[in-house]
Amino acid sequence: MTNILRNGWLKDLSARFFAGLFMCVSATMIVMAGLHFYAGFAPDNDFVSAVIKAINDLFIALATYELAMGIFKEYRHSDEDDLFMSIRRTVTRFVSVVVIALVLEGLIMIIKYSQLDLAGNLFYPVGVVLAASFLLIALGLFLRCSRDVV
Repeated sequence: MTNILRNGWLKDLSARFFAGLFMCVSATMIVMAGLHFYAGFAPDNDFVSAVIKAINDLFIALATYELAMGIFKEYRHSDEDDLFMSIRRTVTRFVSVVVIALVLEGLIMIIKYSQLDLAGNLFYPVGVVLAASFLLIALGLFLRCSRDVV
């Protein structure tokens, strides 16, 4: 079993499999974004809601694409044995994309609720933006605490 892991072909195969799987999810979400955007041009649909759905799908596609690229880059080659540096880069890249997606999602929700005069529901997008802020602070703490390990 250690020869299998030492040769790296199992690690390479599983990295390619999971990266491909997340790439397929990302591509599917891009297609769904296009369909939601196209559906917004129908006379009985609200165009703004369709654009918001398309943007949400694109956020998910971006996050899954970034996860796929992180897996492919970090786990494909077995010659790098610095596990902490690899995890640090992957976590930073992925959490950064998630924070950006959450902040943009919160801003879109604020715009949507203000257009629909639903000011009572504004605590949802504020909660999303606060959660993204705490996630960004946690990422900063993780990077600061893991700085000495590398």
